[in-house]
Amino acid sequence: MARSSSGIVAGLTAAAIAAVGFLGYQASATAPAHPPQAAAQEPAPAASPAAAGKQDPAKPVPVPEGSGTGVRVVYSVGQKRVWLVGDAAQQPQPKSFAVMPSTVHPKPGTYLVGSRSGSVTGSDGVPIEHVVRFATEAGVAVGFSARVDGTTPEPDPNKKTGGIRMTRADGDAMWAFATISSKVVVTP
Repeated sequence: MARSSSGIVAGLTAAAIAAVGFLGYQASATAPAHPPQAAAQEPAPAASPAAAGKQDPAKPVPVPEGSGTGVRVVYSVGQKRVWLVGDAAQQPQPKSFAVMPSTVHPKPGTYLVGSRSGSVTGSDGVPIEHVVRFATEAGVAVGFSARVDGTTPEPDPNKKTGGIRMTRADGDAMWAFATISSKVVVTP
């Protein structure tokens, strides 16, 4: 009995790995060779009256120092903000927008986009789209996504979730920018 059970588990594992590999190939085969340039940055809406006093909404929010160079996605956990940093010659001002962090945060560092999904159900049971995964923390996949209903509520603090949520329009920009193997830099 133990032999047949381990054979079944091995077979299911091999099938799952093959399916993930095929889906990864499919995603990379349909991704553009050069991601389209993101639109110019729009002023960020103030999250609160206190935040409004810190940042002039007419001025772009600067990319965090120490976030590296070159084409990359920069995610600041503390600022709850993302920057899509393109080629400086073609995109002098990075697109930046506010996000709603998940309950599980990636450690500061450099990551690569490992997988993407057009639309799925999130770990919180909500339909999401344009999922761009780049890390795993505490056994939870971490990535950017947009809720199909367009909202960005705070996550349930009692659930371990890895979805960094954004508006649908920002999710569209992320999806176009962050293809497989794109660099993601996480800052504190």
